[in-house]
Amino acid sequence: MTNLITIRRAERADADALIALITALAEFERLPPPDDGARARLVEHGFGERPKFEAWLAEWEGAPGPVGYAFFFETYSTFLARPTLYLEDLFVLPEYRNRGIGKALLRFCIQTAHARGCGRMEWTCLDWNTTAQQVYDGLGAKQMSEWYLYRLTRDAMEAHLDD
Repeated sequence: MTNLITIRRAERADADALIALITALAEFERLPPPDDGARARLVEHGFGERPKFEAWLAEWEGAPGPVGYAFFFETYSTFLARPTLYLEDLFVLPEYRNRGIGKALLRFCIQTAHARGCGRMEWTCLDWNTTAQQVYDGLGAKQMSEWYLYRLTRDAMEAHLDD
C-alpha cells in the first residue's frame, strides 16, 4: 500500500459515504441502488449491536472522501472446519481507478482472510467484467465452473413459508 492510500474500517459516521459508494457500484453493475429501507438496514446491520458484515473504506490522499470500499463477512466451511471470508463487494470510483486502490483493497482482504485462519476467500464476478476477471486470474484465483450459484429471493422465500 502506498502512502497515498489509506484503508480503514468504516464506522457509523461513515454510513452516508458507504451508501454513496454502494450506490455507485449499483450504477456500475446496472442494478437499482438500495432504497430507503435497505439503506436503514445497511446502517443497522453494519454498525448495530451485532454487525453482520464489515466494510472497509479506501481513502486517497487529497480526495474529499472515501474513493472505494470492500464489504465482506465470514461464512464457514464444514469440510475445512475453517471460516471462509466472503467478499460481497469491492469497488473503486471510476475517477480513482488505475492507481492501485482496488489491488490494495483486494490485498487487504487476502491478508485479513489469512490472518483470521480462513481456509478460503470467495467472491462472485459479473460475466462481463473481464477487467476484474484478469486481476483475479493473475492472483491465482480459480473460477469455479463445477459449482452453480443459486438464489432464492425474499418473495420466493415467503411463497414457501406455509408449505
